[in-house]
Amino acid sequence: MAIATVNPATGETLTTFEALDEQELERRLQLAEATFRTYRTTSFADRARLLNRAADLLDEDREDIARTMTTEMGKPLAQARAEAAKCAKAMRWYAEHAESLLADEVPAERDVKDSGGSRALVRCRPLGPVLAVMPWNFPLWQVMRFAAPALMAGNVGLLKHASNVPRTALWLEDLLRRAGFPEGCFQTLLVGSGAIDAILRDDRVKAATLTGSEPAGRAVAATAGEMIKKTVLELGGSDPFVVMPSADLDRAAETAVTARVQNNGQSCIAAKRFIVHADVYDAFVERFVAGMAALTVGDPMAEGTDVGPLASEQGRADLEELVDDARRGGADVLCGGERPDRPGWWYPPTVLAGITREMRIHREEAFGPVATLYRAGDLDEAVLIANDSPFGLSSNVWTRQEAEVERFVRDLEAGGVFVNGMTASHPAFPFGGVKRSGYGRELAGQGIREFCNITTVWHGA
Repeated sequence: MAIATVNPATGETLTTFEALDEQELERRLQLAEATFRTYRTTSFADRARLLNRAADLLDEDREDIARTMTTEMGKPLAQARAEAAKCAKAMRWYAEHAESLLADEVPAERDVKDSGGSRALVRCRPLGPVLAVMPWNFPLWQVMRFAAPALMAGNVGLLKHASNVPRTALWLEDLLRRAGFPEGCFQTLLVGSGAIDAILRDDRVKAATLTGSEPAGRAVAATAGEMIKKTVLELGGSDPFVVMPSADLDRAAETAVTARVQNNGQSCIAAKRFIVHADVYDAFVERFVAGMAALTVGDPMAEGTDVGPLASEQGRADLEELVDDARRGGADVLCGGERPDRPGWWYPPTVLAGITREMRIHREEAFGPVATLYRAGDLDEAVLIANDSPFGLSSNVWTRQEAEVERFVRDLEAGGVFVNGMTASHPAFPFGGVKRSGYGRELAGQGIREFCNITTVWHGA
């Protein structure tokens, strides 16, 4: 895949970039290693000052970077602005909280004495250069939720971004440089995916984080395992959205529409499978389908657009294959389901009912504005349907019965359970999944400690 900015609304290639040659890549790896030796000794106060400055610059540049993101991957401009604001919020959150999150832990005095020591502590120390392999769908947020905690922990970052968002990737490097971070603290590597293996095998790279597809995750995990390097993987998702009889159906249906089509439906944590109790199935479906059909699909730069184009021609083709397979298997298309005849990579909000286990869309992630509907006879069946997926990223549950909430929290196989609301990420809450959705956590205290050397310090009596 070429490293290029291609406008998905028109299919027009706007800019192409040359990949780094071996000499330049080597220079950048040397720089990362050298910078880490000194940056790791800086204080939390100094790191926080730099990160807060970067957040201020991001706020100043919000409109420009939002337009860059929309141009490169097609999300509605209002959502791009919100993504930029969310990144600044996360940067300030880590600037404020990193020192306390990584503070020395002191074991109980009785345990220290039992060990034969006089005193002990547990300290979090940075690992070194961390490779981040990031996707295009949230081109700023996905990177910043790694970069902010990693930099506050004293690590340095090497970004291999998706090849269709190079302008955003280069802007990120420039942002942190303008904020005053030492050269080499955060570098964008304009390379193809074929270069990832060699970079990860390099002894100077100490760990890796990847957000992306299952095949990409397997490849990075295999290499990291061979080299015995730490990884965090956030892969696909096919999140359930369960609606029980006590739910506020109007709110549930309205939220369901947003949860399915946010980011043009191209979100790992977008609700994709809508599992509705039989007692309220018809009433919910009527509201949900009407909401999906009423969405405004159009120019992502225009105010009032709800859904823009998909990010790539291949992405649209993959989505069409899933819908066509379901249609051949007997699924009912309640709205959408046909690509419009226009330039660019458009696909309409689509709702499918009558899904069976034999259909590909039941077990594969639909990365676009396509929702699937399931009818559940009771809570037990709702849980079975929700867990009948290779993925386990997050989940949504709509009920006003506390006993049902506790049952879902106990039994749903997911890294998050959001009750009477839409799944969202926030710097204060850990984010990640189970099963084929990956392992490890981003954000919160769990995320900042993923790339730390957790060190026991013990003193004899």
